[in-house]
Amino acid sequence: MTTATAESQASEPDDLDDVEESQLEFYAREIKDLVGVFSRTLYYCVRGKREKGDIAAQMYAIGNGSMFFMCVTMAFIGAIVAYQMGLQTKKIIPDMSLLGATFLKLQVRDLIASVGAMPLATRVGAGIAAEIGSMVVTEQTDALRMSAADPVDFLVVPRFIASVIMGTVVLCVGGGVGIFSGMLVAMVSFDVNPNTFLNFSMLTSGDVILGLLKMVTYGGTIAIVSSQRGLRTFGGSEGVGIATTEAVVGSLFGIIVWQFILSAIGYVLLPA
Repeated sequence: MTTATAESQASEPDDLDDVEESQLEFYAREIKDLVGVFSRTLYYCVRGKREKGDIAAQMYAIGNGSMFFMCVTMAFIGAIVAYQMGLQTKKIIPDMSLLGATFLKLQVRDLIASVGAMPLATRVGAGIAAEIGSMVVTEQTDALRMSAADPVDFLVVPRFIASVIMGTVVLCVGGGVGIFSGMLVAMVSFDVNPNTFLNFSMLTSGDVILGLLKMVTYGGTIAIVSSQRGLRTFGGSEGVGIATTEAVVGSLFGIIVWQFILSAIGYVLLPA
């Protein structure tokens, strides 16, 4: 009994090492596959042979389907941020003249892109993964390969381009709605004049460039991660559901990682 117990205890660290190694191998394969899909997408953006109208159709689907949802979400976010900033400012100084300037800088530089991209990922990412995943399980992607067509060219590239363009447009429109709702809250709750609130004195070109760069990057990240998960779908409807969930989680994680990277780069190259 003592010998058997000792042998079992000695084997436990080996089992843990095997589990950790398998997890590392899994994530390494996922990252490799993600990079492969991204590189092929960039290649086919230049050399692709996709059908006419695919990009326009995807732009309409992403933009029209996300605009109302994004505007409502950003309106509440803008109102909450403005109200909380007003409360904190009121505790320190009674002067609210710079509330709008600080709010605008924070929104343009970071919050519009970073916070707005998260609900966008749930709407767009889930849709992309479900569409491509359904094509995979119904063997439509196999039919494309038999016709000497790369599914990345015909399925991923239109969604990638549309997500980059319309993701930026939707975030800009939603950001404008958020700024307007923040102005209303400041006017009603803290008696801040709209002309005083719309103070762009603290806003720089670096803030605008960094905000737009984040929007473009997040839009592309959502499309690539969701498409990769869709192409890796297996099984039937259950597999599509799993791919959709993983696409949303992966897109949100990618947004957070890019937020850290771009904020660090912006701190060095485009200081606030």
